[in-house]
Amino acid sequence: MHRYDPARQRLALGLAGLAGLVDATGFVVAGGYFTSFMSGNTTRMGVGVMERPALALAPLGLIAAFLAGVIGGAMIGRRVAGRHKRTLLGLVAALLGIGAALLTAGYPIPFLALAAMAMGVANNVFARDGEVTVGVTYMTGALVRFGQGIAARWGGQPLASTRGYGLLWSALALGAVAGGALCLIAPAWAALAAFACALALWGFAFMVERQPTA
Repeated sequence: MHRYDPARQRLALGLAGLAGLVDATGFVVAGGYFTSFMSGNTTRMGVGVMERPALALAPLGLIAAFLAGVIGGAMIGRRVAGRHKRTLLGLVAALLGIGAALLTAGYPIPFLALAAMAMGVANNVFARDGEVTVGVTYMTGALVRFGQGIAARWGGQPLASTRGYGLLWSALALGAVAGGALCLIAPAWAALAAFACALALWGFAFMVERQPTA
């Protein structure tokens, strides 16, 4: 996070918030599975295999959709270097928009698949030389960096490389709270809100990519 300029940091925070919103919505719609937190799905898959193999199909399908998004996003990102943020966020918005429309029409399974795919694509927005530089849909690493930063400050040796990770986790948490609140009204509202957020981030990415690369 610390290596990016303020505009790109804000974009990363926005993406983390979007991931929290989408994940909370998916969790409610899927009845306890995730659309961006694949570690959780992997654990659910492992438990399901031992309890009843058929229970593993739902998390396995979400993992496959997420992985397809990662692969597709990485391939597209390489082809549009220099404008990959706007391109990939446009794709994220399109996937979430179609998914929201399907959920509104009463088709939850396609929504879940498209939402997971969108989150896979989103992980390529902050990538350099094929490597993810900021994880925006998973926060275990961010919490580790945040904790290391606190320990370093308490030890009198602040680490600049740990700055911003507490905010990144907070953005995802706030997005999840918003998703949970909207799902109390109707999951379709939360899905539509995610689509609107993705559109806003897509527009913001155009401004960000006009600035010098940081």
